[in-house]
Amino acid sequence: MNMSLRLKIVIMSFVVVVVSVMTSGWIMVNNITDAFEKEIEERAVAIARTVAQMPDIREHVGRQGGETKIQPVAENIRTAANVDYIVIIDMNSIRYSHPSEELIGKAFVGGDEQEALAKKEYVSRAQGTLGNAIRAFVPILTEDRDEQVGVAVVGILAPTFHSIVADYSNDLLFSLLWGLFIGLVGSFLLAHHIKKQTFGLEPYEIAKLAEERSAVMQAMDIGIIAVDEEGQITFMNSLARQYIQGGNEKESLHVKDIFPNSWERLVQQLNQERMEQLINQNVVLFGKTYLLSLYPIEVKGKLVGTLLTMVDRTEANRLAEELTGVKALVDALRAQNHEYMNKLHSIAGLIQLERTDEALDVILDETENEESMILFLKERFTDYSLSGLLLGKRSRARELGITLSIDPASYLKGTYHSAGDLVTITGNLIENAFEAFGPQAKSRMVDCFIQGDDSHLYIKVKDNGKGISPSDKENIFTYGFSSKAKEGRGIGLALVQQIVMAHHGEVKVESELNNGTEITIKITRRGTEHD
Repeated sequence: MNMSLRLKIVIMSFVVVVVSVMTSGWIMVNNITDAFEKEIEERAVAIARTVAQMPDIREHVGRQGGETKIQPVAENIRTAANVDYIVIIDMNSIRYSHPSEELIGKAFVGGDEQEALAKKEYVSRAQGTLGNAIRAFVPILTEDRDEQVGVAVVGILAPTFHSIVADYSNDLLFSLLWGLFIGLVGSFLLAHHIKKQTFGLEPYEIAKLAEERSAVMQAMDIGIIAVDEEGQITFMNSLARQYIQGGNEKESLHVKDIFPNSWERLVQQLNQERMEQLINQNVVLFGKTYLLSLYPIEVKGKLVGTLLTMVDRTEANRLAEELTGVKALVDALRAQNHEYMNKLHSIAGLIQLERTDEALDVILDETENEESMILFLKERFTDYSLSGLLLGKRSRARELGITLSIDPASYLKGTYHSAGDLVTITGNLIENAFEAFGPQAKSRMVDCFIQGDDSHLYIKVKDNGKGISPSDKENIFTYGFSSKAKEGRGIGLALVQQIVMAHHGEVKVESELNNGTEITIKITRRGTEHD
């Protein structure tokens, strides 16, 4: 049975108040008892000293018939001082006074008087004929204090624990009831406040909800990391742990332990730029590329942390490379189809004009050009996706009246760099160069130079277009920025910069108005595999 939070707090408050009041009451009664006993001791000693110094007592104790003189004096003092008994004994422990006269002449009861017979003053607790008492023993000395003749014993019955409890029972009961009232009212207010803070959920409902949410997070096929406002990681699902298993194994991780080189840049984007720019950011972690997305976590309008999602790009890249290669080939075939249709029309016209030699030259020239380019790409480039892209861009360039030259020194060997990233970088740079020519441009030239292997990548795309103005040059890599002011523009170069920065490379732009633009990409593989 699940008890409500309010009932649990009420029961807890009741138990705490009862235990607290009973404990404090027990301590108070014990303290009062100790205080009473100390006061009684001091009072008994003072009265015993007074009795021991009285002449009638000193002169008649130990003498035959001395009790007739001592008893009245002792009883008067006992009554006046309001003590339970005053007993005068001689050196043989025989009583000379007692509240019960039938005990006079009999031996003293208790056995704690021996030290007093040796001139020692002290206080003792013992069971006497009248009950448990605090007894002060004071030696009775002769007037010249040379000889002891007896002992004055003053006894006051000690208050019992039960008697003190009975005396303070009303106060204890009032304290208990008042404490219970305050505790119950406070528990109701506390329970109401807690329920309000927990949106009316009971603790077992919160626990169940937390378990369900955790199970959902663990079951998701993306890595999830929650970071507080200080950058400390507060939650990480199993897939995220698997992604960073090559990194720091500390139990308490800071986000910079995982992304030492990327985190500041990502946080700056999160604070200053649009949220769309923080979706699917490329990061390299322990030699693998991931798509990282950041979402601010806000509670009541206040930023309390950040949620990170990680997607492994390995499988996505494989599919993308296949799709990209197919798309590049389709684009190349489409462009070549248009171009070959024009060539066929030209050849058909030459044949109709019976200029067969010129028609044959056109056919041989075109065949040689295409074969030489295909052979060059096949020998120098190991990635078919990039080869297909370059063939397609070459055909598209001819359609646009642009001469696209691929530097003969270009090559691409090795498998370090993702084909998807290569296609994205190269395709966007070339396409951006195509768009750099105005409608009045006459000579349209684009040069492409690519060199890459397992340790480095170098790409340079140069055009002789209209160039970039100094004001636009600062913003060309900003997501959504475009000098053409068309919807859907301003994405290509932003993606290029994301990929290059994810691989810790650099992008260099040199441009001069009316003389063209040169964009250079350099990426060098680092010795460390970390971020």
